[in-house]
Amino acid sequence: MSSLTHLPARTRLAALGRAELTLLVRNRTALFVAVFVPVLMMGAIRSSLDSVDLGKTGTTVAEVAVTGGIGMALLMVVHSNLVSAFVARREALVLKRLRTGEVTDIEILTGIALPAAVLALAQCALMTAGGITVLGVSAPARPALLLAGVVLGLVLLTAVAAATSALTRTVDSAQLTTLPLFLVSCMGSGLFVPLSLLPDRIASLCELLPLTGVMTLVRAGWTGGVEAGEPAGATVTALAWIALSVFAVQRWFRWEPRR
Repeated sequence: MSSLTHLPARTRLAALGRAELTLLVRNRTALFVAVFVPVLMMGAIRSSLDSVDLGKTGTTVAEVAVTGGIGMALLMVVHSNLVSAFVARREALVLKRLRTGEVTDIEILTGIALPAAVLALAQCALMTAGGITVLGVSAPARPALLLAGVVLGLVLLTAVAAATSALTRTVDSAQLTTLPLFLVSCMGSGLFVPLSLLPDRIASLCELLPLTGVMTLVRAGWTGGVEAGEPAGATVTALAWIALSVFAVQRWFRWEPRR
């Protein structure tokens, strides 16, 4: 780890990212979950909505499947994977050793997150291309909104993963600590069912969930049929959760093993 000292920040980040990528590739279970589960879930979403009338939502089953698949990629590749990664590096004293050099805290966290972020972006790009070519959905109507949603999702779920790792004692227990966000997001953030199909009161509550703003931007970017001000509101929600998560990381993130 001392080899990272006296190097430019960009070089240190690249070195940390390469090391983390090597560890991810060696962990076949984590790699399988990151690569294949989001795609499989996209098929599950499409099958579950075959008998649902989406006419009032301004979208199609195929579009919901693709946007839901993007949300699953963010949850599985970024959040679930990074909670395990942060905990594993902490328990192996890697984080503690890294902090003894010139590498800053933000560089350490970003370097560990880089491979997951790149893999998630690749997954989203492949699902977008597959949705257009295989499922026959129309190309995104507002690509900038779609990209903004994905980028905000990467930042948000990286910060949430770092915060969640503070509550996670072991790598094995990461399966439990990541479950609440996964379930809440699947049921209430529009991954499986658009919020417009829910009762108004429930939909209003679901709009405040961590991943809802991100999914609103993703779906708005794809369909383009959104009300004025809706993308701005979704962005504010996502930024608020990012700020809250960053505060939690600064306050409670653990750099040494739990005793």
